[in-house]
Amino acid sequence: MLLSSSVYFIFLAAVFLLYWPLQRWRAAGLAVLLFANYFFYAKWGLFYLALIPAASFCDYLIGLGLGASQNPPTRRLLVSLSVLMNVGILASFKYMPFFLASWAGISGQPAPAWHWTFPLGISFYCFQSLTYTIDLYRRDGKPVRSLLAHMTAVSFFPTTLSGPITRVLALAPQLEKGPRALVTADGGRALFLIGLGLLKKFMIADYLAENLINRVFDTPNLYSGLETLVAVYGYAWQLYYDFSGYTDIAIGSALLLGLNLPANFNRPYAAASLSDFWRRWHITLSNWLRDYLYFSLPGLRSKWKVFTYLNLVVTMLLGGLWHGAAWTFVIWGGLHGFGLAIHRLWQQSGRKTPQWLGGVLTFLFVLFSWIFFRASSLSNATTILARIGSGTIGWTNISPPFLLVLLIAMAAHYLPRRWYEFSAERYSMAPFYAQAALLALLVMAIEYVAVTGAAPFLYTKF
Repeated sequence: MLLSSSVYFIFLAAVFLLYWPLQRWRAAGLAVLLFANYFFYAKWGLFYLALIPAASFCDYLIGLGLGASQNPPTRRLLVSLSVLMNVGILASFKYMPFFLASWAGISGQPAPAWHWTFPLGISFYCFQSLTYTIDLYRRDGKPVRSLLAHMTAVSFFPTTLSGPITRVLALAPQLEKGPRALVTADGGRALFLIGLGLLKKFMIADYLAENLINRVFDTPNLYSGLETLVAVYGYAWQLYYDFSGYTDIAIGSALLLGLNLPANFNRPYAAASLSDFWRRWHITLSNWLRDYLYFSLPGLRSKWKVFTYLNLVVTMLLGGLWHGAAWTFVIWGGLHGFGLAIHRLWQQSGRKTPQWLGGVLTFLFVLFSWIFFRASSLSNATTILARIGSGTIGWTNISPPFLLVLLIAMAAHYLPRRWYEFSAERYSMAPFYAQAALLALLVMAIEYVAVTGAAPFLYTKF
């Protein structure tokens, strides 16, 4: 069930209509949301109905144990059990084929078959679940007493496929609150976000992908160096609008149910440095890697500064592997890890870089790294780079509509944030019939312009 499909919005409407009359009874409202979460998972595979509830219940019990115990060894044992369980789920149901194939390549033996791969949503679920037990271990909150609230928060359906990664101790208290009503302004803002997400997905991301990018990455040798470079440039914008479009729909869906999810993007290509980029791109993942991985690695408090740089590389290598079980993602993560380490070293040297130059260099570095992120294999990535390096000129496959959409995408990204907030506020204040009319016009525009059906969001495969 894709968040851009008509089936999803029928599902969301049904949940909305069931939830609000029943939410005055907290247990009934939570039961509706929990059923919706598991129904959403079941649409992707019945196996999730065994895996997710069992893992969630174990973390719930571990959380109660962490809240009750003051004994350091016991607390370490409990949080270790949670980490081992969630990392074990990731390793078993997402990464095992990658591990087996890599070992086969080293040993020269054929890789054994592995039929237990269920990657959809596993990465986001495990990261969200780990925020709970690690936060409790660090005494950053108290255990969620309601089993229904915990199970609902850790598997909340709008965040299932691609986040934003929501900390359980931030979402569960919202679910545990007493009766509440949907504020008109929140309802309008939710519809604005959903409409904006659909516009980003269908009219920008999918259009760019289908009109050049996918063809170039599939068969790069058929295109000139210029066309390949434009496709790589276009992919940067496709990925941003695809992922931020999903985030808008997810946040809007949650807001329709009276729940607030964290922001995930803040004009990332306007970043003045690589560190600044990661404060703007996939913000919830950046914060997770920083708070739960980087700060947990050994040596940060050592007098040996080398650990600061080494831990940045290790963090981003693992962050790259989190995105997918392939060496292309490991290289992508390694590039960003070394880039962040070099930037940290440059900062500590006391030297300054003009902001405009830092912005240009950051964008070019990010653009280069996206080649490995998008490439289907290492050989595909090297072919793309070879085509760009060939310097051949040809623009037969670069159509004027493609360039127009690309220019619109760039311009919209750099608009001041206050313009976006003004638009959202004006839409929220408009009469319901005006809001409905604008959404209807958007749907008609999508029907006219969109070149695909409900294509999967790019981050659903991570």
